[in-house]
Amino acid sequence: MRELVEEIAKALVDDPDQVEVNQVDGPQATVLELRVNPADVGRIIGKQGRTARSVRSVLHAASEKANRRYTLEIME
Repeated sequence: MRELVEEIAKALVDDPDQVEVNQVDGPQATVLELRVNPADVGRIIGKQGRTARSVRSVLHAASEKANRRYTLEIME
């Protein structure tokens, strides 16, 4: 899942070299922390959060298949 979020984020931003995804495993769920260049945060979030919501939807659909709960946090 980490690679999935990383590839989506790299396709959206201007500086793909600064995309970093950290995975924090918990007992119930796994949190994916996405960090990008501060200038690209707006591109990840999108207008009214639509892009971020779409990435979370894709992540949710993929996590259903993996039988594990994943959440995405966009770090600033």
